Amino acid sequence: MNFIIGITVVVLSYLAGGIMGAHYSVRGSGVDIRQEGSGNVGATNALRVSGRKAFVLAVILDITKVIGTLFIVSAMTDGNMYLIGSSFFLMIGHLFPFQLGFHGGKGVVVYLAASLFLSPLSIAGFIMLMGIGYFALRKYKVAGFIAMTSIPVTSFLTGDPIEIPLSLAGLFIVVMIMHLKPSHHVKA
Repeated sequence: MNFIIGITVVVLSYLAGGIMGAHYSVRGSGVDIRQEGSGNVGATNALRVSGRKAFVLAVILDITKVIGTLFIVSAMTDGNMYLIGSSFFLMIGHLFPFQLGFHGGKGVVVYLAASLFLSPLSIAGFIMLMGIGYFALRKYKVAGFIAMTSIPVTSFLTGDPIEIPLSLAGLFIVVMIMHLKPSHHVKA
């Protein structure tokens, strides 16, 4: 790994990860999302705090930051290791953005967007399992987490290089840990 390219990937990915779609999607209404709803700076809390438009905008912004950054990294580097490193630093930037006092989201959209870029077929499996799970359970969050577990498995089964399913499993573990932590919410 070229040192300069590696540092560039880390800095670019962390900074891009810190562009918080939920923060910007509700900001125009004068609301600090960190002080409302669950206090999480993620798309689901944007939905709670400001409605569907804020949710959709937050998701679009978060997908764009991940796919855009990974596209740039793939254009300037060779090999999966730079993309994997970028994915992890995108996640770190999203979870702990310096401009919001290291108070970010929980990483679901970052995980899904990185999965889409690194292993597109795994997202097809996720969508199918999510639909079946929601139809059977009628619980969006439970169905989502069950479906997200399929992403590294599908990546492995479809023949992606082993570092891809392993990194997707690592990203999923990070998302799970963030969801097990108590909410950041602090009422002013």
